[in-house]
Amino acid sequence: MSSLNDVVDIAYPQQPHCPTILLLDTSGSMSIGGKINDLNEGIRTFKEEIEQDELARKRVDVAVITFGETVSVEHHFSPVETFHPPDLVAEGLTPMGEAIGRAIDLVEERKAAYREDGIDYYRPWIFLITDGEPTDMLEGDDRWKEVTARIHEGEEAGKFLFFAVGLDEADMRLLKKLSPPTRAPVRLREHRFHEMFLWLSRSQVKVSASGPGDQIILEDFFGPDGWGEIQAF
Repeated sequence: MSSLNDVVDIAYPQQPHCPTILLLDTSGSMSIGGKINDLNEGIRTFKEEIEQDELARKRVDVAVITFGETVSVEHHFSPVETFHPPDLVAEGLTPMGEAIGRAIDLVEERKAAYREDGIDYYRPWIFLITDGEPTDMLEGDDRWKEVTARIHEGEEAGKFLFFAVGLDEADMRLLKKLSPPTRAPVRLREHRFHEMFLWLSRSQVKVSASGPGDQIILEDFFGPDGWGEIQAF
């Protein structure tokens, strides 16, 4: 884990910041059906859309963590304008448990850096996208219990917002158990990556235009033209 001494100076310290982690599955199965290409294109869309908003460009901080061959922080937190989307490659298994833990750690590190510099911030987002199930933990084992507890307790304490999106063969039942009780996982409909990342970017723009702690209503992503659907169990 990096220390605060390793964190670069935070740009626009006079602005409240909205930290968002893209927590992305890059396991070998993401190469099937061109999903990894769609994911790469979606990340570029996310950057381009937020950059068009002058306020969001200063307030939204982005980090990227991938889990496949390894768990890797592909991009540490930075403003969108200095974020260069990585060219992700699909390989390896699905160490989702380790990746979720790393994302939560990174969020806490970033919040500590904000506090140290006297910077206000919005509740961080952790946005998980996966097409499978974890290969580094089993339901009910020690890591599973630890990761699930950290997600649920972190949400309940207002430390972050956790979103889970399942693609194709993702185990939605497991994702539901991992997810906060108040936010069910969403299944991506018909590979609508572009629409999903447009929704995510617009959500960040909306958050960044609010005051820290304000209640906001996000755009609906359901319906025939939406990108997601909730699966009944």
